[in-house]
Amino acid sequence: MRTAIQVDFTYDQVLNLVKLLPNKDKIKLTKELEKEGIETKLSRLLNSFKNKELSLATINKEVELVRQRIYESKNQ
Repeated sequence: MRTAIQVDFTYDQVLNLVKLLPNKDKIKLTKELEKEGIETKLSRLLNSFKNKELSLATINKEVELVRQRIYESKNQ
C-alpha cells in the first residue's frame, strides 16, 4: 500500500536541490525545461491562429506587399 505525501517547496529550496544534482542530471533537467517552454510557446502560437480564418487572397496580398517592400529596398 502506498501513501501519497504532498510537500510544498519554495523556489529557493528547489534551486538548492538542483545545485546538488550531478552535471549530467542538470543537463537532462535543462533539456526538459526547454522542451516544456517550447511546447508552451508553440501551443500559444497555434491557439492564436485557431479561430482566425485566412483566405488565400489575404495571404497572397500580404506576400505581394512584402515582396514589393523588399524590391523597393533593394532598388534604393
